[in-house]
Amino acid sequence: MNKGFVIMAQDTEKTNYTKCAETLKKSIVRVMPDANITIITTDTLPHGDLAKNSDWKLINDWQVYEASPYDYTIKLEADMYIPRNIDHWWDVLKERDVVISSTIRNVKQEISDVRVYRRFIDDNNLPDVYNAITYFKKSDTAKKFFELVKEIFNNWEEYKRILKCNPAEIATTDWVYSLASHILGIEKTTLPTFTEMSMIHMKQFINNHPTENWTDTFIYECLPDQIRIQTIPQLYPLHYHVKNFCDKIIV
Repeated sequence: MNKGFVIMAQDTEKTNYTKCAETLKKSIVRVMPDANITIITTDTLPHGDLAKNSDWKLINDWQVYEASPYDYTIKLEADMYIPRNIDHWWDVLKERDVVISSTIRNVKQEISDVRVYRRFIDDNNLPDVYNAITYFKKSDTAKKFFELVKEIFNNWEEYKRILKCNPAEIATTDWVYSLASHILGIEKTTLPTFTEMSMIHMKQFINNHPTENWTDTFIYECLPDQIRIQTIPQLYPLHYHVKNFCDKIIV
């Protein structure tokens, strides 16, 4: 089974996503030494010139389908940390063409029902998906999905005219994936019963935190074999959100 993890790392003036991606890769290797891992940067994208000339880095996300060297891929956002072996995910996912994560957790490991960040999803009755963890198999369904992602990004202004949203709404990858999932069919793009495929999301309101920078007041320990936040060992993929937390991680 030709399978592997792909990490998208498109640097901006403010954030070194490549550094985050390298740290994520090391965290995967620590718990899954035999895992295949590929970091994709703007230089390695199939259409690198487009990527370099674009001020909107998210618009290149659709290229991951062709850029992935694997038949079976789990795509991860760069600002994450994998605390334990998740190799068993492949056994569940391999029978599917596309699965976008549809579950997030708070720092207590509890499945979160906070909707403050999901108004666009709720107002438009769209699938509640999180692109940060996305599985796909080289297949007609996955190819169609990423073609839709490209189409929506490139024609966002037209899509906004038929959606309930602020006229200035930005096309985030989550919103675009959600629309593509809706158009292609949620039965083809999600697996709601597989809540194991989830992440701890460190955004403010998900964790009842006073600010978006949780590192200011939460107690955390970065150890060689685990990360503890508020004394709780983090057992699911950690989407730490505050990018400079990458510098604290020991791998």
